[in-house]
Amino acid sequence: MSEQATPPSAELSLHGARILIGASLDMAGMDAIRSAAKGARIAIVSDTNVGPLHATPLAGRLGVPESDRFQIAAGEVNKNRIEWTRLTNGMLNAGFGRDSVVVAVGGGVVGDLAGFAAATYMRGIPVIQVPTSLLAMIDAAIGGKTGVDTPAGKNLVGAFHHPTLVVADPAVLKTLPPRELRSGLAEALKHAIITSQAELDWLLANAKAMLHAEGPDQAVAGALIERNVRIKAAVVARDEKESGVRKSLNFGHTIGHAIEAASDYAMLHGESIAIGMRVEAMIAEALGLAAPTLAEQVTVAASALELPLQPSLPMTADAVLAATRTDKKARGGAVEYALAAGVGTMAAAGAGYGTRVSDDEVRAAVVRAFSA
Repeated sequence: MSEQATPPSAELSLHGARILIGASLDMAGMDAIRSAAKGARIAIVSDTNVGPLHATPLAGRLGVPESDRFQIAAGEVNKNRIEWTRLTNGMLNAGFGRDSVVVAVGGGVVGDLAGFAAATYMRGIPVIQVPTSLLAMIDAAIGGKTGVDTPAGKNLVGAFHHPTLVVADPAVLKTLPPRELRSGLAEALKHAIITSQAELDWLLANAKAMLHAEGPDQAVAGALIERNVRIKAAVVARDEKESGVRKSLNFGHTIGHAIEAASDYAMLHGESIAIGMRVEAMIAEALGLAAPTLAEQVTVAASALELPLQPSLPMTADAVLAATRTDKKARGGAVEYALAAGVGTMAAAGAGYGTRVSDDEVRAAVVRAFSA
């Protein structure tokens, strides 16, 4: 660590990953990246939005030449095999070997794609995640999931590949557009709902501090990131490959991913997940698996976090239903839902956390949510 650097506010570990929260990217965080790279050649990967703001300055401080910096087009629509091919071909043409390391600087799209490139490049090289969005800090960069989307669905081609280091600097959230910040809060809401009423109460009590017009309160942001990383890390530590309890992290995601796909990714991930949680709470209620107040609790909480309750563009229930059929959580051709039974409780916890739901039941819940 450099002489002026201050230690991170929190440090955790998960499957070999060192997770630093509150480490400044121009001081302690940068030193941690340099140390984790162990002198290896670094490939910096970012996108057209984040690159100029954070990746270029970081690359300069790390001494990474222009030739070793790679940029993808911003947006979920560009998290695909074409960009993966372009990135890996670029690394091959630049002469990167198995002794190299990928440093992903960006949101969930960059982290997923760069992580997948690292997982597959020469059968696997290390990746360091430097998340710059709230969603990436509390979710996408944690847990080792990497991958790309295909025309058939979201994240259908990917690999588990844990980073060696995650550096989450709350200060970079000052540059995050408000809509993206709110999108990240949807994952915090999901974590709260599957964890406890106390966690949900804390989130809602600190909503205004996160949604301040001048940017999130740094102390609150740091605390929120730490709380959410601890929640996710505890789940992943118990079930790395999603065979049981890790499925609880998919609450809202079967419908949410379908909404993303049906919108052609005009809806942000967190926006779609917020709506997905509301729909899936309605499904759980209709099946008698959840308390009859759950959907209303989700609705009130999402509203407090300024998250949408319905899609922002026309979308039919049948379009959403069709998009669920390629969900990667499907088993034996049937779609499984990770349904909450109440705040802090999951349905089917004793049966692998997966619940099969008929098309009619899904359609009815989507119609109800989209019209109410």
